[in-house]
Amino acid sequence: MGEKPLTDAERKRQISLRRLPIVEGVNSLKEAFNRHLHYSLVKDRNVATKRDYFASLAHTVKDKLVGKWIRTQQAYYEKDPKRVYYLSLEYYMGRALTNTMINLGIQGECDEAMYQLGLEMEELEEVEEDAGLGNGGLGRLAACFLDSLATLGYAAYGYGIRYEYGIFKQAIDDQGNQIELPDDWLKFGCPWEKARPEYMIPVQFYGKVESDVTGKTQRWVDTTTVYAMPYDQPIPGYGNNTCNTMRLWAAKSPKSFDLSYFNGGDYIKAVLDRNVAENISRVLYPNDNFFEGKELRLKQQYFMVSATLTDIVRRYKAPKFGSRQAVRTTFEDFPDKVAIQLNDTHPSLAIPELMRVFLDVEKLSWDKAWDICVKTFSYTNHTVLPEALERWPVHMLEYILPRHLQIIYEINALFLKEVSEKWPGDMERMRRMSLVEEGPEKRINMSHLCIVGSHAINGVAALHSELLKISVFKDFYEMFPEKFQNKTNGVTPRRWLVLCNPGLSDLICEKIGEGWITDLSQLRKLEKYVNDKNFKHAVMRSKQENKIRLADFIKKEYGIDVNVSSIFDVQVKRIHEYKRQLMNCLHVLILYNRLKANPDMEFVPRTVMIGGKAAPGYYMAKLIIKLFNSIAKVVNNDPIIGDKLKLVFLENYRVSLAEKVIPAADLSEQISLAGTEASGTGNMKFMMNGALTIGTLDGANVEMREEMGNENIFIFGMTVDEVNSLRAKGYKPMDYYDNNTELRKAINQIRDNHFSPTEPGAFQDIVNSLLNHDRFLLMGDFDAYVKCQERVSEVFQDSDHWHSMAIMNVASSGKFSSDRTIKQYADEIWGVKPLSTSEVKTVRGK
Repeated sequence: MGEKPLTDAERKRQISLRRLPIVEGVNSLKEAFNRHLHYSLVKDRNVATKRDYFASLAHTVKDKLVGKWIRTQQAYYEKDPKRVYYLSLEYYMGRALTNTMINLGIQGECDEAMYQLGLEMEELEEVEEDAGLGNGGLGRLAACFLDSLATLGYAAYGYGIRYEYGIFKQAIDDQGNQIELPDDWLKFGCPWEKARPEYMIPVQFYGKVESDVTGKTQRWVDTTTVYAMPYDQPIPGYGNNTCNTMRLWAAKSPKSFDLSYFNGGDYIKAVLDRNVAENISRVLYPNDNFFEGKELRLKQQYFMVSATLTDIVRRYKAPKFGSRQAVRTTFEDFPDKVAIQLNDTHPSLAIPELMRVFLDVEKLSWDKAWDICVKTFSYTNHTVLPEALERWPVHMLEYILPRHLQIIYEINALFLKEVSEKWPGDMERMRRMSLVEEGPEKRINMSHLCIVGSHAINGVAALHSELLKISVFKDFYEMFPEKFQNKTNGVTPRRWLVLCNPGLSDLICEKIGEGWITDLSQLRKLEKYVNDKNFKHAVMRSKQENKIRLADFIKKEYGIDVNVSSIFDVQVKRIHEYKRQLMNCLHVLILYNRLKANPDMEFVPRTVMIGGKAAPGYYMAKLIIKLFNSIAKVVNNDPIIGDKLKLVFLENYRVSLAEKVIPAADLSEQISLAGTEASGTGNMKFMMNGALTIGTLDGANVEMREEMGNENIFIFGMTVDEVNSLRAKGYKPMDYYDNNTELRKAINQIRDNHFSPTEPGAFQDIVNSLLNHDRFLLMGDFDAYVKCQERVSEVFQDSDHWHSMAIMNVASSGKFSSDRTIKQYADEIWGVKPLSTSEVKTVRGK
């Protein structure tokens, strides 16, 4: 336990040497690296910085990728397969360097080349900024899906926005408050992207709709134009020749300057007007499961879908290589060549936009255009929270997108006619199902638009998909039962095991080979090693090394010494009341109070880590962060407590930090109220890395338990039915406060400023929420949670048993590969087939 673990770079070097990298390959990498340092960056070793060395290495690795990238696109034109277009407002990509090296199979050679040049690979990897293109599970899922689409060989494109600034960089001030700092992730450029100005596309806003003399033909006129500039990034598949494209749009002004201002001497006004247009892609809005109808957000959504659909139609009509004639002049084959997946409702304007293109530009009839649209679109829902569902004000749509509002009204009128024919006279049902919600402010329900305009609707876990059918979209399920499906989420094992946990990955490869990396179901072969003492000891040692590495990071970043023999108890995700980080805080207070009352009690040490960002305008979430940090300040500095209990807030949680935290975790907290978390993907990453889960029967936890068995997971709390039953009979949080001495003391300490002596009343709103409202029934589940945590401590003391459970978690995680999820989408929704590696490889250069 006291031995210094190998660094990731040292481990990779050992592995690379064991696999005997080709000397010629290492030499060519060194030559390319030096060439880029000199000719791309115009530096030499005397003046070059670590950032320069990172950029040189990134360009060197990208060189290895370009040939595959070009050949893949050639293959798609030559073979003309049905293509998948994944539309998402977020892609939480993280860093690209290590992932690209792994997928190309050159990680060992690159590491050896840097070693011979006297450079430390680990230091270069740390230079890369996390791409500021997403935040939370929806964006990370999109990133995993792109990896799987390329690895499985599907012709696919990811479309989104090239945000100049990410959501924000999180800092914590001395009072424990979250501070939002600009996430200027593009400050030093992005070596992976390629601008494509030749494919720049005009996008229209505002204006008005005119009819011809017949009243049948509509024209959208007097619009304002913004240009969408595409930036392409390569998405390499693992161990194959496929390299797909993520195309991100940046807003550009249609003119450099307004010459009327410029000639009048108002140079500043000319520049500012240009900036207004380009603000569309300036910053990522936080996705905090609360919809706000901001004009800029609506413009972002339409900007992305308009540019994307123009690009899709262009590609559909484009000639093959060497041909001067358009391949297609009609749209009969459009659904056979194009599948568009809407990642939540954010890209939902794609439906009226494609209708506009078909009707106004391509002159199709309404019936033909609508039939093609429905066959082309499919929709993934990511939430059951009513406040998260997008409902855009009619007045805003009328002002910004008048033609689209007109089309939505027509879609709604025809749809309600179908409803009335199926349920004559049921006006209440028609009101519930209408795309247009009447009220003080008339709004368009975008999830209803997605359901009506798509041929498939899916939830992202079995429980979530069932809840959509029986509650959120019950009326629509009764009308379109054939549309509704489940596609349980998954994560890519390349990043979330091979990349982030090389020690465990290497142990698995030694036991069962490398086939699991692209077929995660093969991890089941590990079950026979659950009681193998040597394997178990090796897994335990790997986990301990990961914990020591994380402890070193925590000491360096936060100045906190943590006990590496303690339970590393981790809850990392966006801060939101439904995820119940507050329950975790109250449990910490129970442990603290028990230790204070009896310092010599038998106690299993814990290091409790919480990480995540709160949306800037989400008051309660930010207050929960402050509370945890305020408790941490007291607990971490109490000499009676010592290293038995430590609290760490993982500041600015992001993909690259997750890659350090997840492999080191012993316990994963997935404690949302049953029926509120759509799926979760963090739970899958922890499971895959041998952490045990404490959780409710919510989201994918249900299916995780099915895969590993109830004996290998810590389940507590109410089921969905029990939650509904308790609410129906009248939930009274004060009853739990009155009847639970420890809970009452913890809440009183918060109320009485024990953790905020210089800020009286700082946390009164938390207390009021718990005792008077408690929307997510934290108090109702709390006693069961504490008892379950006691069981966690008891099992942790039996190291042999704990690690047998950990190995079973890893062995049972095969279902939760994004490869499996994507294959189900491909077979059951998109109707697409992969191109083989040989088909991509053999295409001739043109």
